[in-house]
Amino acid sequence: MSQVAILYFSGFGNTHHLASAVEQGVNDGGAKAKLHRIEGKDIVEGQFKNEAVFAELAKADGILFGSPTYMGGPAAQFKAVADASGGVWMSQGWKNKLAGGFTHSGSLSGDKLSTLQYFAVLAAQHGMTWINPAELSDPKTGINRLGSFSGVMGQTAPTFGQKPPELDDGDRQTGILFGKRFAQLVAKYAK
Repeated sequence: MSQVAILYFSGFGNTHHLASAVEQGVNDGGAKAKLHRIEGKDIVEGQFKNEAVFAELAKADGILFGSPTYMGGPAAQFKAVADASGGVWMSQGWKNKLAGGFTHSGSLSGDKLSTLQYFAVLAAQHGMTWINPAELSDPKTGINRLGSFSGVMGQTAPTFGQKPPELDDGDRQTGILFGKRFAQLVAKYAK
């Protein structure tokens, strides 16, 4: 069975809900998903320090990147992992793995495309192949309601932790469909 790692950071919990939807889709699509949530304890003096996560990513056939979009890009916690992946890059440890991404923010645009482009460039630098969601916008179901074709986007009005985290049902369904697609492609291309 193909293995898919979902590497993500979630500040208020909304992105965690999106990661869980993608995880469900991967599992429904016939692969085994494993969530790797970036935690504050993993960042030591500004550097990501969790070799166990890197060992899990090395075993995966595909890696999905996720982060809220903060100030037009991924959260600093995600960027710390990307910066720490330099050794993996040197050894080409993720070369030929499949990659994809998802992001969430409080506004409809919120410059989420910049975050997805960051993930795609990170994947390209690692020699990975980027997979897109391939879902048309459907106003009846809310699937791909934000019209993103580079990765999955979610949006929830900001509450800054004043309310429990939530996820729009259309965004959840988009995440599930993306996870299924990713799992099917990983099974097709993984050795």
